[in-house]
Amino acid sequence: MRPSILSLCLVAALAAAGCSRDATAPADTATKEAAVAAADQKAVAEVDEYSYSEPAKVRINDLALELKVDFDKKELAGSATYTLDWTDPKATQLILDTRDITIEKVVGERADGKWDDLKFALADKDKVLGSKLTIETPQRNPRIRVTYHTSPDASGLQWLTPEMTQGKKTPFMFSQSQQIHARSWVPLQDTPQVRFTYTAHVTSPQDAMVLMSADNDPKAARDGDYTFKMPQKIPSYLLAIAAGDLTFQPISDRAGVWAEPGMVKKATDEFADTDKMMQTAERLYGPYRWERYDILVLPPSFPYGGMENPRLTFATPTVIVGDKSLVSLVAHELAHSWSGNLVTFSTPKDGWLNEGFTSYVENRIVEDLYGKEAADMEKVISRNELAAEYKEIDPKLQVLALRPGTLADPDGASSSTVYTKGAWFLQFLEERYGRDVFDPFLKEYFNHFAFQSIPTTKFIEYAKANLLDKHPGKVTEAELDEWIYQPGVPASAPKTLSPRFDAVDAARKAWLDNGTLPAADATAKWSTQEWVHFIDGMPEKLSSEQLAALDKAYHFTGTPNGEIAQRWYPLAVRSGYGQANTAAAEFISRVGRRKLIMPTYAELVKTPDGLKLAETTFAKARPGYHPITTASVEETIAKAKQAATGPAPAK
Repeated sequence: MRPSILSLCLVAALAAAGCSRDATAPADTATKEAAVAAADQKAVAEVDEYSYSEPAKVRINDLALELKVDFDKKELAGSATYTLDWTDPKATQLILDTRDITIEKVVGERADGKWDDLKFALADKDKVLGSKLTIETPQRNPRIRVTYHTSPDASGLQWLTPEMTQGKKTPFMFSQSQQIHARSWVPLQDTPQVRFTYTAHVTSPQDAMVLMSADNDPKAARDGDYTFKMPQKIPSYLLAIAAGDLTFQPISDRAGVWAEPGMVKKATDEFADTDKMMQTAERLYGPYRWERYDILVLPPSFPYGGMENPRLTFATPTVIVGDKSLVSLVAHELAHSWSGNLVTFSTPKDGWLNEGFTSYVENRIVEDLYGKEAADMEKVISRNELAAEYKEIDPKLQVLALRPGTLADPDGASSSTVYTKGAWFLQFLEERYGRDVFDPFLKEYFNHFAFQSIPTTKFIEYAKANLLDKHPGKVTEAELDEWIYQPGVPASAPKTLSPRFDAVDAARKAWLDNGTLPAADATAKWSTQEWVHFIDGMPEKLSSEQLAALDKAYHFTGTPNGEIAQRWYPLAVRSGYGQANTAAAEFISRVGRRKLIMPTYAELVKTPDGLKLAETTFAKARPGYHPITTASVEETIAKAKQAATGPAPAK
């Protein structure tokens, strides 16, 4: 998953040379603590605290779905049939994860092929984990079927009215299963430790095209009756579905774009390099094993930048800006076809195994296709964001492999740690060993653990055996453990500089010093990344006159580029530049991508007038937000209101 091409933080002009290690313990203490942490982690490596399921006793091998898409009721209704592997001879229960699902009936298949009713119990709902579904299985049935329907408020589904789509004629529905939202639309062992194949038969209104993270046929007739097959085993968070007014346009014989009719050509032009990206990744890391790679462009309410659903990446339209400057999102989601989808973390505590590896591979693809300077600019931006985040967040969240109990909700992990520190660690290994060694190592790592879910400890064992031991004297075990188990960024982190950003820094300084704007012929050639760096390096606040001058020259207010908007509007709000308020409110109403809109909400709620504008805007925008985005905005506004009124008096 890509929460943002360029993350949410509005960063001051931080040194591109790397992050501080202020939070890191002295070397000798760190080494001892790392050893203890590693031992602790190994003991609990296979425990997924975010799932009720018991995969050590029984596992789902195959899932067969029969579903009906009902836009009027905003529900999916039907059944899920599980083919089971009973690994514990004493087990007589199947425990599944659910959230806000109504269970209507449970039956189990007998040895003679007939089906019997099974007793089941749905526990009270936990705010994060949902409700445990316990099915009594005294006969240890080889197949069990659960008939159910979802809630209109399912956290993993969004239902859009026609007015919320580009075409304004047909309703739209899409899923977002990661991290643990699949359980809100299918009762499942909702843990990445369990991988399964699946088939699905889905019915819908005839004017809705249905797609899934499976074998979508570009030539399929839109008739309201669809069948799907996913022959490769996937974890539950990669289960995906979408339905709406969708049409297809090919990029190559194995890649293409699905989107609303008014968006499909624009998106196909923007993502034209997709097959070239596939070829680069295959050359570096081995064959693409998922047959097709298509991209579904969702409405602007999609809460993330992208989601790596196998064969069908879900993508935000906010990266389609006309110049391919933000297509690293496609490189990122495609990279997941190796790191994440092929080799998967076994628990959300090990999220860096998915996102850190993917961010590293993404950067290698960008470098190969668009040049080292483009790749380096991406690195500098993400590392500046990491440095800014590390000034604020708990050191416990700055480690790659989280300890149990650190994170109450897996959606709340530090994205900068998981993505940027993880990728930085792999660049550290690359530079120590050289690409002639590290590239074959990574290629074989993907091959060795293909279609498996592993904890961090497995990676460490593999790295020690195939890097450290085979090439002694390059990296010590203490350095390996420091990167993985200690907060902050080690002093050994490789540095990245960007000459193009140096020029941006000089232009910004000249303007701040004497009011001289950069030459128009220079800024006309700036990429999105350079504009982002230009704004990121501004002081915390500017005068209204300064902001008006920038606005007059560059038209930041009202910009169609979300990466610029997510930086400009918070700066304008902080600085009291009310001229941007209307455009800021329109932007956060129209876009539901959390990383783009939350910085503006966060600044608005800091003043009484801003809080009122935030509440008014949220009330208007809420019907078009995904439940994940809604929860983030609600929490931000609630905290601001509580801070304004003070704590409740003691009784």
